[in-house]
Amino acid sequence: MNVVILRGTLSRDAAARTLPSGDRLVALEVTVHPPDGPAESVPVAWFGAPESAERLAQGTEVVVRGRVRRRFFRTASGTASRTEVVATTVARARQRTRVAALLGAAGAELAGEAEAVA
Repeated sequence: MNVVILRGTLSRDAAARTLPSGDRLVALEVTVHPPDGPAESVPVAWFGAPESAERLAQGTEVVVRGRVRRRFFRTASGTASRTEVVATTVARARQRTRVAALLGAAGAELAGEAEAVA
């Protein structure tokens, strides 16, 4: 099972783009602050995000539900990889109802319930 929940602060404004396939992607950089160590930056790719996602600004606290993915691509010096979170849902942390729904969907997914699609 590949389920991720992140809570952190956007370290830059959301960046939206359209891929050659026509899919829309919003890229986020979420900084998380673990209680036992230094801050860590986590790249997040959100496919099919609503247009409002483009207005997510640096400093906004968010909660992300998604999955971990390692992506491989070619560079001038060979093959490279990047580990990122592919978001299913992103909510502003202050939106308690949306965050509760996001967490409930993640819990249902972990419990193996088929309707965990929120």
